[in-house]
Amino acid sequence: MNTPAHLIFGAAAFGKPEHRWTLAAALAGGLMPDLSLYLMVGWHLLIAGTEARVVFGELYYSDTWQTVFAVDNSFILWGGVFALALWQGWRVLIAFSGAALVHIAFDFPLHAGDGRAHFWPLSRWIFDSPVSYWDRHHHANWVGPTELAFCIALVALLWWRVPDWRWRVVFALLLLAEFGSNNIWRFVF
Repeated sequence: MNTPAHLIFGAAAFGKPEHRWTLAAALAGGLMPDLSLYLMVGWHLLIAGTEARVVFGELYYSDTWQTVFAVDNSFILWGGVFALALWQGWRVLIAFSGAALVHIAFDFPLHAGDGRAHFWPLSRWIFDSPVSYWDRHHHANWVGPTELAFCIALVALLWWRVPDWRWRVVFALLLLAEFGSNNIWRFVF
């Protein structure tokens, strides 16, 4: 899924308006499994001047990058943090780690040829899904609109649950970003 969708899904699943910090924690948790990708890609494209074809064709698949992705996309690690948070009753950490788990759970079946080792450190196995959120050769032409439809419904739910106009602006901007990122893959690939 696109990153804005992960944030929307995480906020809808774990953000509790009566506990204001859980909304921010859920958004942060929804971002965390993708953060290393943004940092590494940003460094290479914007600072190091590495060509995009090298970043996405070589570095993305390198052992170093895949190890980083395995750590921040691990069901095992995030599940452990979530279990600890539940055991201790830490609402903010429940929202943070729960949103990260939602992110990983939706990424798992939607990466054709570019998946992650979701069961690290127990296994380096990568599920090669027949379905992709971005590659139209792997059904992205129906995954993308479905993802967008769910995001529209979840943002409507969040607007209903969270009356604070500032949060509504955040959710609207995320939906706008999702609409843009959902459609950009049609032009890029």
